[in-house]
Amino acid sequence: MPAMSDLFASESPAPPVASEAPLAQRMRPRTIDEYAGQEHILAPGKLLRRAIEADRISSIILFGPPGTGKTSLAEIIARATESRFERLSGVESNVADLRRVIATAANRAASGVKTILFIDEIHRWNKAQQDVLLPDVERGTVRLIGATTHNPFFYINSPLVSRSQVFQLEPLAPASLVALQKRALADEERGFGKQKIEITDDALEHLATVADGDARRCLNALEIAVVTTPAGEDGVIRIDRTIAEESIQKKAVVYDGDGDQHYDTISAFIKSVRGSDPDAALYWLAKMLYAGEDIRFIARRIVILASEDIGMADPQGLVVAVAAQQAVEFIGLPEAQIPLAHATVYLATAPKSNRAYTALHAAQKEVQEGVTLAVPRHLRDGGSKRAKKAFGHVGYQYSHDHEGAYVPQAYLPEGRRYYEPSEQGYEKRVKERLDYWRALFEQAQAGSK
Repeated sequence: MPAMSDLFASESPAPPVASEAPLAQRMRPRTIDEYAGQEHILAPGKLLRRAIEADRISSIILFGPPGTGKTSLAEIIARATESRFERLSGVESNVADLRRVIATAANRAASGVKTILFIDEIHRWNKAQQDVLLPDVERGTVRLIGATTHNPFFYINSPLVSRSQVFQLEPLAPASLVALQKRALADEERGFGKQKIEITDDALEHLATVADGDARRCLNALEIAVVTTPAGEDGVIRIDRTIAEESIQKKAVVYDGDGDQHYDTISAFIKSVRGSDPDAALYWLAKMLYAGEDIRFIARRIVILASEDIGMADPQGLVVAVAAQQAVEFIGLPEAQIPLAHATVYLATAPKSNRAYTALHAAQKEVQEGVTLAVPRHLRDGGSKRAKKAFGHVGYQYSHDHEGAYVPQAYLPEGRRYYEPSEQGYEKRVKERLDYWRALFEQAQAGSK
């Protein structure tokens, strides 16, 4: 069998010499034990770790935000399973590149050598390109490891997903990023272990927090701090919180305008408003505005949730939401942030009820599943005397002719009910009126029997 280094070598050009490569590249983990985070899939006894250690890896898809270790994990799997590592890019590679790699892998397989094909940003390939993979993935010619920042169940072909195991990678916790920095500072071969560096815990924690779960961003910031800070007279490089802030500069919010971050953040915003937490709602609103989300999209969602989640508990909520939507269209950014914040706080602190919405669902379900009800005779259009005579459109009582503008008459056969008001906010008053009217109707019905 060829040596491990030969197996792992790629057909692609050799990477930069370790001393010239960025710190994040030099510090890539070489074994599972060096790998930071993702304990939910790689802790001892977890499925993926067991599969790697037993060399029972099938095709897998690694799904997670940038800097969470998708490429590093693929390289570790290749080393641990003594497989040849081939890398393609969903952005740069094409079907011809894929066919070349598969043909080479088939030749290796005849000699007993396994091939791991790593496709970075696999969601960038169109359906036809992804379909080319299917036969060879199914035959085992290559073990596919696809990496994507987008939900594979939406952005990767179903047949390919069904032939793969999907593992979701989470942003690294600040504690894991602090540990990564300390390892880089101590490593004499790949890191800064040969240099005299003193860094405060506050600086390490700041870099870990602002990196937002991205190991690459964290290590790149640490490298900038080290290489741009002159040593003191004693030869020691000292890094404090101020230097750390300058090194990482403005926090770049992880946000994709049409992918998971887009949907996850608006979901968190809506659920925070529904949950009556104005602070959380304002945070998610601020994140969307900072990331450049379409303000009209935010305004539309606010209008929808005003009816869905506040509803009759505070009918004024919809008025405020629509006013905010119109203000957004009228004034634009940056001032449009003000009415958006106004509406967000109003709706988050308003009483909540979804009874009107759920009542509609109940009625729709009966329309779809039950027998379509005929309009009662007294409710049919009888605009002419001829219609009344021919079709019996008689018996309707005009509500305004009666005290309180209410008359107990049936508007729906069989006395069905869908709307049951809650005790929340204004809807409590609605419930009192409706209970009174329904009681009058029941009395009238009982009296007619």
